[in-house]
Amino acid sequence: MPSGANAFRRLFSEIGTVDAVGIEERVAKYGTRSIKTGSKIAGLKLATTMVDLTTLEGKDTPGKVQALCAKALHPHDDPDIPQVAAVCVYPSMVKHARAALGTKAPVRIASVATAFPSGQAPIKTRLAEVKAAVADGADEIDMVINRGTFLAGEFGRMQDEIAAVVEACGEATLKVILETSELETYDNIRAASFLAMRVIRENDFIKTSTGKTSANATLGNNQVMLDAIRDHYLDTGVAIAMKPAGGIKSAKQALTFLVAVKETLGDEWLNNRRYRFGASSLLNDLLRQLVKMKTGTYRAAYEFSEAAGSY
Repeated sequence: MPSGANAFRRLFSEIGTVDAVGIEERVAKYGTRSIKTGSKIAGLKLATTMVDLTTLEGKDTPGKVQALCAKALHPHDDPDIPQVAAVCVYPSMVKHARAALGTKAPVRIASVATAFPSGQAPIKTRLAEVKAAVADGADEIDMVINRGTFLAGEFGRMQDEIAAVVEACGEATLKVILETSELETYDNIRAASFLAMRVIRENDFIKTSTGKTSANATLGNNQVMLDAIRDHYLDTGVAIAMKPAGGIKSAKQALTFLVAVKETLGDEWLNNRRYRFGASSLLNDLLRQLVKMKTGTYRAAYEFSEAAGSY
């Protein structure tokens, strides 16, 4: 068996490493792109359709989840403002979300699972949690990898665990959370992306973060993962989706992330089947900007309902 260091060397020689300076220079330019009024409105609406509206708190209640679902279906009283992509809740709250949304609502139900956010539980426990969430009505599962397994170079074990979750999901979409802040380097983020993509299905997701650590989604780690998705697609023809999560709070940030998607992967990824924002607090700023673009006046923040969480 190769040591952990040897396992990393072999993988890096196969998939290549990341030019960290080049990544930072590239993402710095995204924010300088000029977006005209019509394109800005379209981008704000598109970003709204990509939000996973989330509450992941120990004090979550069925009533709070019901309110979350109501906001997901009707983010604002302006009928021109679209619905969000999904609501995201803990497994115990999936049944309440399903009751609130019904069976035919366009808003999907996502649930974090596999001992979120640590991933530190026996695999049998993690798989049971996935199966329970799906049985209660989850359309999507956001799993966390066991980062210790990856950092130890136990790549086969990491992939076997992801593959087991894929099977437990059945028809539910899977999002694999890498927790990029704990992977330490861009090279490791690229490596973990490839390992996950090789065992998930087309239009399953790789995802930056749980939103529960001190560092979450950045343009840099988002770019590393977009590049990995592009390279994997060119090699295999399998299109993998992407979800940055945590720390994206302003409409301006969201538009910059969408510029990165367009310039790296093209228009085929500019939809909520292939790109999401795990950032509930983002939604209200998107709404404020859309109202301002329509009326010419900023509405006070208190006129918008509080975001459900900080995810």
